[in-house]
Amino acid sequence: MTNSSNIELLKCSQLNKWYGNLHALKNIDLTINKGEVIGLIGDNGAGKSTLIKIICGVHNLDNGEIFFEGNKVNISKPKTAMDLGIETIHQYNTMFQEMSIARNVFIGREPKKFGLNSLGILDEKKMNEESMQAINEVGLDLRSPHIPVKELSGGERQGVSIARSMYFKSKMLILDEPTNHLSVKETLKVLEYVKSLSSMGISSIFISHNLYHIHEIADRIIGMARGEKVCDMSKDDTTVNELIKLIG
Repeated sequence: MTNSSNIELLKCSQLNKWYGNLHALKNIDLTINKGEVIGLIGDNGAGKSTLIKIICGVHNLDNGEIFFEGNKVNISKPKTAMDLGIETIHQYNTMFQEMSIARNVFIGREPKKFGLNSLGILDEKKMNEESMQAINEVGLDLRSPHIPVKELSGGERQGVSIARSMYFKSKMLILDEPTNHLSVKETLKVLEYVKSLSSMGISSIFISHNLYHIHEIADRIIGMARGEKVCDMSKDDTTVNELIKLIG
């Protein structure tokens, strides 16, 4: 897999985070290019989740700098990250189970009709048509935009999340253990989704304890331990067995 370009998308410089006396992130430097797939590895407590939560605005950093598309940014809340084009897909899918596929695709960003008699009414026709188009574009074959999300398989839900991110022109996708609890077939589908993002110039950070998945789809692998970055290497320069030793 080749990067769509070597244009720098995200740069983190000397990031530090404390939780009381716990120094959770220690002077983390990180660069991600446009269209690059980064595999982020490390044992529990390594600092992966803290780093991701800072990039997507859930937690604020204590010191350090973040640059996005060359501009210094202050990602103080999740909406700031979303406005920049950073989307996060969690292992425990943050969808509204009782709501339809269409409502989940547009949740928080619903298109409205405007006119004398329809001010502020949801444009359901647009939501239905465009959610299905977005889903078709990631290769998901779902029969209706009205299906409640609770009726979808785990892989289909991840597909809808990825379709939503692509519809809203995300520039970077953070996937936090996206293959957990999925069947082998669904896992392969999610890995294909990530590869397709790269071909469209969308960067991604793929977090997984499954080092075989990481090695298969990542361009570059970053390892963390005890709040520090312990490796940053091309996938071609390492093997799964070497990665196991590194973070074991």
